[in-house]
Amino acid sequence: MPECIQEVVKMYQIVPVTVGDVGLSAMRHYTPPKKKRVDRQGRRMIAASLIGAVLVIAAVASWCYYSASLSKADLLKTELLDLRKNGFIIHNQAGAVVFQMAFRSGSLDLDSCSQEGRKLSCSRSSAGQLNFFIETVKPKDTVMCYRVRWEELEAYRAVEHAMSYNSSHWYGGAETWSQHWPIVFAGNQEPKPFITSDIYSNPQAFGGILERYWLSSNATAIKINDSVPFHLGWDDNSKTLRFQARYDNSPYKPDLGQPLRAELSYRVCVGYDVTSIHKYMVRRYFNKPNKVPSEVVFRQPIWSTWALHKTAVNQEKLLKYASEIKKHGFNWSHLELDDRYTSSYGEFEFDPEKFPNASEMFQKLKDDGFKVTLWTHPFVNYNSTNFGIGVEKGLFVREPSGELPALIRWWNGIGGILDYTNPETRDWYASHLRTMKNKYGIASFKFDAGETSYLPQQFSTLMPLQDPSVFTRRYTEMAIPFNDRAELRSGYQSQNISCFFRIVDRDSLWGYDLGLKSIIPTVLTVSILGYQFVLPDMIGGNAYPNRTEGHQGLPDRELYIRWLELSAFMPAMEFSIPPWVYDDEVVEIAKKFTAIHETLVAPRVLELASEVLDTGDPIIRPLWWIATEDEAAYKIDSQFLIGDDLMVAPVLEPGKQERDIYLPAGRWRSYKGEHFDKGPIYLTDYPVDLDEIAYFVWSG
Repeated sequence: MPECIQEVVKMYQIVPVTVGDVGLSAMRHYTPPKKKRVDRQGRRMIAASLIGAVLVIAAVASWCYYSASLSKADLLKTELLDLRKNGFIIHNQAGAVVFQMAFRSGSLDLDSCSQEGRKLSCSRSSAGQLNFFIETVKPKDTVMCYRVRWEELEAYRAVEHAMSYNSSHWYGGAETWSQHWPIVFAGNQEPKPFITSDIYSNPQAFGGILERYWLSSNATAIKINDSVPFHLGWDDNSKTLRFQARYDNSPYKPDLGQPLRAELSYRVCVGYDVTSIHKYMVRRYFNKPNKVPSEVVFRQPIWSTWALHKTAVNQEKLLKYASEIKKHGFNWSHLELDDRYTSSYGEFEFDPEKFPNASEMFQKLKDDGFKVTLWTHPFVNYNSTNFGIGVEKGLFVREPSGELPALIRWWNGIGGILDYTNPETRDWYASHLRTMKNKYGIASFKFDAGETSYLPQQFSTLMPLQDPSVFTRRYTEMAIPFNDRAELRSGYQSQNISCFFRIVDRDSLWGYDLGLKSIIPTVLTVSILGYQFVLPDMIGGNAYPNRTEGHQGLPDRELYIRWLELSAFMPAMEFSIPPWVYDDEVVEIAKKFTAIHETLVAPRVLELASEVLDTGDPIIRPLWWIATEDEAAYKIDSQFLIGDDLMVAPVLEPGKQERDIYLPAGRWRSYKGEHFDKGPIYLTDYPVDLDEIAYFVWSG
């Protein structure tokens, strides 16, 4: 009974006298009053009084139940959030809806909900018992966050929430095969494990650099908790992202001894604008590097053997490559000796047939001023002498029984994959790298692969992995001792590894499918995910057969030049196919842009790189970073900022020597010396010659 009704009843209640109310002595001397006969008028008054009391009680009861229903409705509204049985919405301070989430695994039973402070909790849904809460946290005046948790109490039952993306632009998540900025969710995708994968071998997968973080133009961000067995899908018809937690038919595993009860938990934060909310999220939830990699790598290009020689590289070709770099007057940070310098994959010594005198070769390169890095990977093929050692020592990821190594297929054969959760494996692998480093004077290593997708579907590791992507994290940690010039291509919670992170291999194409147009969206995406020391892969792409626009196995000449120009404005440059395989004009253009990179770009990038250690802010930034109220800025994927004051607009279309350029509000000075004092403004068909890239400096 509501409390207010109880109070009214007490007003009209006759409480009988009991032994506890008066003593026995009082009872002995108690004399009942003489009964008085009530006349007709008195009886009418008593009846009227009783009827009045009943009416008052009924009226108060109605009011109490009405008030209780209002109280229940208020209970489901807290701090700009409205909770309904089928989901919740969040408003900004102006009252506009900025975030919508629907519950797809069941409807809340609102009668089971209660409120304690800023926390709304519910214990039942249409599917059964559960633990659910939304808690409001206000970490600062300009930010409001909501902790959400839905835990099923029945084993194997999945939890799914669907986030609407229709009213804003979204960024983040992962590298993808066809990268766009903002994200384009095409078609319908059932939720699948959100784990690191090699998108070159599986274009439908999520990429090698991945975080459970998304950011919207509505100044809203969402971070999925690390403990969630997280699967991601989408539905382009309903314009929703599907966030799902499940253990059934999934590579995720619960903690040992825990039931298979899925939990979906995440944080949604709303800020004043998209830039400020991202800054808050990065400072609150992301790791940060503790040092800046080698300054010379930012200033001077890497020269790799891969795209030029592939696995046919040998001692003679490497020495000739180095000689031609010097002969044509180029600078370098280091040479990168890529795939197939060992006899078998999994060895840590040079193939004596391909490199008959490795020590002499390295001394020659050292005398000529070259530092060298070597390609490495987590695989040991079955025909390697180290395979038997790995089996004997228990160094590999194993089959579920834990007794036998799990054989896997990768792009260079079949073998085992090293278990980096095993301290003995880590020591064994690191000791081999140190031995090569010390024996030949190796500067560092290019750590290839590391994606979770190379683990078998069923596997076991020495330290159990609840989240399989933690394997990627453990692999990236192997680069820490060599991080001055080390290079990684995968990352998960690895932002504090102070290395260059290379985006996955690009094809020698113009388009968004791992082509030239994909570079800016990919670099912006991994930057938003907290990876700021970005290496945008090799100039001109990898020249793979059937994935190259060009002639005689070379990337198209114009494509190569435009790629070169874009790379000059990235944090670091990397050549493989050299400019001199084309003609003298391409060589001169390459010299011009390596000089621009060293004198204009690198000094600014190095300033920003030192700030990354404290802030985690991107070096390469989207236009909306400085134009948060400009709708046009949220959709531009072919321009970018270096810091806040250098805006770059490369030509990314074949046969074009002009392009449209968008200048956000402010005063800008072009590389040609032109001044643009009004804005925002579109420059239509702005002329950009083949040996140029358009860039503009902020002047106030």
